Amino acid sequence: MNWSDDGYVLSVRRHGEAAAIVNLLTQAHGRHAGLVRGGAGRRLRGVLQPGNRVSANWRGRLAEHLGSYTVEAVRDHAAGLLSDGDRLAGLTAATAVTEGALPEREPHLAIHDGFAVLLDALGSTQEWAAVYVRFELGLLAELGFGLDLSHCAATGTTEDLAYVSPKSGRAVSREAAGPYKEKLLPLPPFLLPNSAETLVIQDVLDGLRLTGYFLAHQVFAPHNKPLPMARERLVERISRTANLSANLSGHLSGSTMPHDRDS
Repeated sequence: MNWSDDGYVLSVRRHGEAAAIVNLLTQAHGRHAGLVRGGAGRRLRGVLQPGNRVSANWRGRLAEHLGSYTVEAVRDHAAGLLSDGDRLAGLTAATAVTEGALPEREPHLAIHDGFAVLLDALGSTQEWAAVYVRFELGLLAELGFGLDLSHCAATGTTEDLAYVSPKSGRAVSREAAGPYKEKLLPLPPFLLPNSAETLVIQDVLDGLRLTGYFLAHQVFAPHNKPLPMARERLVERISRTANLSANLSGHLSGSTMPHDRDS
């Protein structure tokens, strides 16, 4: 059996002296692994960097076999991010979360396309971290754990939605949350349709906390897996940036920067 498809490199694991087992996120075959002969060698090392797009041909005696890949470079995403530690951390987190969350050999075109949008954002926009959060939100939806952020679960209103219930995954308005808001997850405005509010770092952290909660409990925990460490490192990097911004703002203004929009 054989097929050809374009895919994004998710991970590379050395196998023997020169070969490597490569996991790709393909358009038509989902997350699919295969053996690349020479994959650990110098010629292919640059091609098989996580996040890079490759053209792959898979061959195997039976469909359920590991099989082998031959690959050619299509687009090098990773090299352009090497000088920016935060963006590189975003790429590494995205590949790790995608590999850990997706079942093998099950097509998910929406995730493939969302991954492509995220890679473009990592290389081109200052708001890449918000795109990353939206990617994880789309990942949850595609896997059957989508959040309902359209209206308040308690009152039905579409106004002033500020929280998400960790039990139902549905939005809750600020008024309806009342004394229970400490038990709810903050809903950053940029995840709401037609939001005109300026994106701030705390919004990104709230978004990562929101998607991280549901990824951990709905996607990874049922398989006895923690969230990938690469994602934890991304959150830590963005948290440090937020703390530096808060300290600088406090130094310049003589006061401490509020932690959220309600402060």
